[in-house]
Amino acid sequence: MNVNSAAARCGFEIVAGDEALTREITGVYCCDLLSFAMGRAPEGCAWITVMGNLNSVAVASLADVACVVLCDGVKPDAEMIKKAEQQDIALLCSELPAFETGKMIFDTL
Repeated sequence: MNVNSAAARCGFEIVAGDEALTREITGVYCCDLLSFAMGRAPEGCAWITVMGNLNSVAVASLADVACVVLCDGVKPDAEMIKKAEQQDIALLCSELPAFETGKMIFDTL
């Protein structure tokens, strides 16, 4: 399932990444430690985190994830949104905790 369809089914807010919304999600990865996510997030996954800052976009780009989903009601700062748009990283927001966010995405795959 692509990012746009998963966001619609799960009721997540789409914040950035117009073209990236067509990327296919191949799995789910939940992690808030950026160094772990950089080395362990599988390519094409939906990365679930509470890290709503610029550094998360850099990690998402390096790991080549399908999207970043900020959970627990976290909203991205302006710098994060700008960088996500520049790098065409799909950025979504969920009000749910990490586990429930990840499970909802996993259930749509």
